[in-house]
Amino acid sequence: MNKELLLKNLRTVPDFPIPGILFFDVTTLFKDAECLKELEDELYELYKDKGITKVVGIESRGFVMGAVLAARLGAGFIPARKPGKLPAETIQESFAKEYGTDTIEIHKDAITEDDVVLIHDDLLATGGTAKAAYNLVKKFNPKEVLVNFIIEITNLNGREIFAEGVDISALIEVEE
Repeated sequence: MNKELLLKNLRTVPDFPIPGILFFDVTTLFKDAECLKELEDELYELYKDKGITKVVGIESRGFVMGAVLAARLGAGFIPARKPGKLPAETIQESFAKEYGTDTIEIHKDAITEDDVVLIHDDLLATGGTAKAAYNLVKKFNPKEVLVNFIIEITNLNGREIFAEGVDISALIEVEE
């Protein structure tokens, strides 16, 4: 993986969305064709032999690479969205995050017990959003659930809120 290319093109924004938060903006990776291809290839290599049948992308930046990866793997794509954004019946999970609380939901018919699900998002910080998505997906009782991020902010210890043995990976590790 060309980590230097990705880090060189990654934008950081201090004090966003609130003072004290250093925001890692992956949209600069998405707008660069070489970076986008690098992300696609690396994610595909990680998951091509895992039997993934559904990729759950967390709103909203998780939609980009989640959908790209689902298409490349020949899997379905499931959006995990904020309340009121999905048109059919949903189930939801609320969670605390580093600067407030939120809720995400998935359509009730999105995942089956036969699915192997990869949850994807752009960033693992304190882990609240990802853990909520994991808990939500587990309600469907799929065969397996894996979790992936483009970036992990290691000093925020987001992995620690997951149970031991949960398959979690990140392409890039940084510190805030």
